[in-house]
Amino acid sequence: MNKDMQTTPTRRAFVTGMLALVAAPAALALTGCGSSSEKAAAPASSASADKTATGTAASSVTDKAAAASSAADRGAATLTGDFVLGFDQDFPPYGYVGDDGEFTGFDIELAKAVCEREGWTLKLDPIDWDAKDALLNSGQITCIWNGFTMEGREDDYAFTAPYMENRQVIAVRTDSGINTLADLAGKTVVAQADSAALHLLENGGDQADLGATFADLQTIGEYNTAFMELESGQVDAVAMDAPVATFNIGDRTDTFKVLDEPLNSEHFAVGFKKGDEALAATVEQDLRDLYADGTVKELCDKYASQGVSFDEWLLK
Repeated sequence: MNKDMQTTPTRRAFVTGMLALVAAPAALALTGCGSSSEKAAAPASSASADKTATGTAASSVTDKAAAASSAADRGAATLTGDFVLGFDQDFPPYGYVGDDGEFTGFDIELAKAVCEREGWTLKLDPIDWDAKDALLNSGQITCIWNGFTMEGREDDYAFTAPYMENRQVIAVRTDSGINTLADLAGKTVVAQADSAALHLLENGGDQADLGATFADLQTIGEYNTAFMELESGQVDAVAMDAPVATFNIGDRTDTFKVLDEPLNSEHFAVGFKKGDEALAATVEQDLRDLYADGTVKELCDKYASQGVSFDEWLLK
């Protein structure tokens, strides 16, 4: 299910509008060569409507010119086509389906704000997380932007600088008797496929020694199902991002809890394919500007109850 979000008009629209304005005087001149009877036949309401339409078009072109000029002044990278955002629709609070059935989330709203600044058209593409690299490298998506951990992937993408600090944590049932990471020995733990938490715990990861103590380390497609399995006792713990744990637990603190010991501290960044470093740099500067104008603070406050903290924002 794809839903598109239209932002401010693109540069192509700007050029088209300018050509229309240039052509308008010539068209009016040709109309003026008509006979006096033809002029008399034109109703006054038509002339008024023409003035209104022309004024609206001029205003639109002025707005587009200002946006294009602003982007040029910032040295913005050129984007061919739409800005197609690849994200996991089951990864709240960064990207998910809201109560109204529309895609929403902290990262989605950040991307929308960036596209509005640049005059890009934002298209949202909920992807299979396992297929993200193939989609990115084939050009089907412009970037991966969805609580995307950069640690361990630095050489695989053209990243922005990290914009948010994050932690990987363990969620368990409150009555499980599991209170520390050491208590996970002999337990069944689940993590999302190809997630930062999974990579930490499997062979070669920074927490591989801990993972080796588990009875089983399983993978799952999305966290809603993981919490259903946790509640039913099919698994003993879920390894995940801290804000995602906060969102999924919500007010069910009598049922679930997060261990005080985090698995690690890491950082989120926006990942583009190799070769798109200029585009990454443009988005990075826009994120700094959105911090400066207060937009980042507003969004962090909006999603604070879901685990997003303004104190963890890094790009300033």
